[in-house]
Amino acid sequence: MDVIYRKKEASAADVQEAMTDAPGYSAVRALLRILVDKGQLVIRKEGNRYLYRASTPVEEAGESAVKHVMDTFFDNSVERVVSTLLELEKTKLSEEDLDRLQDMIDNAREEEE
Repeated sequence: MDVIYRKKEASAADVQEAMTDAPGYSAVRALLRILVDKGQLVIRKEGNRYLYRASTPVEEAGESAVKHVMDTFFDNSVERVVSTLLELEKTKLSEEDLDRLQDMIDNAREEEE
């Protein structure tokens, strides 16, 4: 799905080429077919090849994935998710990032009142 979201639309060969340690072409086609069957991808024929694209916008898919991770690993706690993100070694926030986050926190407080 990462490859499809990055490329917007791709053939099985495109997907295979973009994957690190990619399985064989037949396996990639089988995986794409499974994703089509599950409704995650839509397919269209162009000449003699099939092109795949995501059926859900990346923002919507990302939100769904975060909700799933939050529920599965963080007991549905926003605080625990944010804490974990902030504690990651590679998390470096600029002053602008911190200001935007503070604005979001302030807005959340106002909505609660």
